[in-house]
Amino acid sequence: MKFVDEAKIWVKAGDGGAGCVSFRREKFIPRGGPDGGNGGKGGDIIIVASRNHTTLLDLRYRQLHEARRGGQGAGNNRSGKDSPDITIVIPVGTVVKDAETNEIIADLTEEGERFVVARGGIGGKGNAWFTSSTHQAPRFAQEGMPGEKRWIILELKLLADVGIIGFPNVGKSTFIARVSAARPKIADYPFTTLTPNLGVVKYGDLESFVIADIPGLIEGAHQGLGRGIKFLRHIERTKVLLHIIDISAAESPGAWQNYQTINGELEKFSTDLSTKPQVVAINKIDLPDTREKLPEEMAIMVEKGIKVFSFSAVTGEGTKEILNELIRLLGR
Repeated sequence: MKFVDEAKIWVKAGDGGAGCVSFRREKFIPRGGPDGGNGGKGGDIIIVASRNHTTLLDLRYRQLHEARRGGQGAGNNRSGKDSPDITIVIPVGTVVKDAETNEIIADLTEEGERFVVARGGIGGKGNAWFTSSTHQAPRFAQEGMPGEKRWIILELKLLADVGIIGFPNVGKSTFIARVSAARPKIADYPFTTLTPNLGVVKYGDLESFVIADIPGLIEGAHQGLGRGIKFLRHIERTKVLLHIIDISAAESPGAWQNYQTINGELEKFSTDLSTKPQVVAINKIDLPDTREKLPEEMAIMVEKGIKVFSFSAVTGEGTKEILNELIRLLGR
């Protein structure tokens, strides 16, 4: 299924039904009073979070959601029927924003969590409601109240404990395939990962945790360059970041430069991201070029005050130490 993490939809709750103007006209009752009933309530638009949904694809192609208006009141004090509500099912972790103000109006992070995004109008009062000792034959009734309407933006943010970040083709997908049952697409070219991947890591007898493989970032991602900006939101909910660095290429500027560039993009996108705990690890130590550069590169990182690990996602060497550090930071 195609992964879609953003959708803009129009929601229109139902208008309230109109009240009725009616008078009793029965045989042998010459002075029948008003008996107009009230209108029914318009339907609400309700969004519900579900773990069975993982994408906003359906809503991308169905933008208009409108509830029916309430039923009209009738004579003999009969009220109009309330209109049924419309339920829109979205993935757990979806943020709901007002499209006009960009204000967050709901953040649904639990299974079954519900939010009324547009309330239906209440029904109008029939003329029987306005009867009083001084006004015994009202010849008017209320129209129903209009239902709320608005454009809203839905943004899906994956719920994961650990988010993997780094430049394209540094081995993020290979790592998640190594430590979990996830099987992302892996190939030797940039931007192999076009959508985020989730994996569940079960390490020994400890509690499992969820790890997210985020598509590679490049310099300028916060301004829309590359594919990373679309997915930066997916690491906003994570507790810990795993920053994977590749120094194997001859043209690599070095681990410290790579570290600074990626963290600069995180800070420009969100200051909260730049303050998250990070586990920094240099990958591909199974390659001779990486082995040769590794001591000097690690020494530079340590000099800068950065604790750094080394590992090979292909052979599994060093992954145990990284998982131990992630678990420590997660407090598991």
